[in-house]
Amino acid sequence: MQGTIYGYVRVSTKEQNETRQVIAMNEFGIPSDNIYIDKQSGKNFERPAYKNLMTILEPTDILVIKSIDRLGRNYQEIIEQ
Repeated sequence: MQGTIYGYVRVSTKEQNETRQVIAMNEFGIPSDNIYIDKQSGKNFERPAYKNLMTILEPTDILVIKSIDRLGRNYQEIIEQ
């Protein structure tokens, strides 16, 4: 049984625009309320929206990320997550 579908969007700085990633999430069918956005470096996982999202995800939920580098910069940390 499939749970809820969520999207995670990250840009590295406040000056960067997340619109392209949000459009991709909408095209994938993810409701706007289920898209979590951080404007912060990917050097670690200490990001407010990401941490909030991790507290609500259930084992049957689906998390969509446009590109793996949007999740983080450190491949080993990405695997651990």
